[in-house]
Amino acid sequence: MYHPPQFASTDPALAARLMREHPFASLITLDEEGQPFITHLPLHLQQDEAGAFTLLGHVARPNPQWRHLQARPRATVSFLGPHAYMSPCVYPDLARVPTWNYLAMHCQVRARLFDHEDASGKDRLLKCLIGDHEPAYAEQWRGFDPELQRKLLAGIVAFDLVVQSWQCKLKLNQHRQEAHATLHALYAAGTPDERALAGWMETLGMVPPAGA
Repeated sequence: MYHPPQFASTDPALAARLMREHPFASLITLDEEGQPFITHLPLHLQQDEAGAFTLLGHVARPNPQWRHLQARPRATVSFLGPHAYMSPCVYPDLARVPTWNYLAMHCQVRARLFDHEDASGKDRLLKCLIGDHEPAYAEQWRGFDPELQRKLLAGIVAFDLVVQSWQCKLKLNQHRQEAHATLHALYAAGTPDERALAGWMETLGMVPPAGA
């Protein structure tokens, strides 16, 4: 992606936060004709002791994308965080234009597909996603008849995506300090996405934390 240095973050902690807070990602592969094929799906982030990222997920077995990964295991994963319009009214002068602020993360990954018969591996993966989004559902899942569980697990193709490189873009008008205070005030009183961006402005030290 277009990645100007003023918006580039190399902090793994910020990258991990963005992926965990906004786990609904886009998995991008090439189909048999070399055209982009995209699946939108939740992914579970894991980090090893060295800080390397791995993303866990699955697609429905009828989804052809797993065959793309089987044939060509390299793929791209894109995460989009909060985003919002930015009015030029935040500047002290009028010779300005609007823009759009956003947080985004792109990962180049290598896929490893689970064996179709690896029911226990698929079960562990699903429990990671359940833990992320609805821990209480784990009891219901455990209570299913074993035959139903096997049928449901057979209907998905699970994989992990080993992140080989990544780019984290935090576009918050960092290079225009004269607009920071007004922009933060507008975002802090705005929509959920705008309030989230206001919080990220505080995280990046662009403005003092709320209540400071």
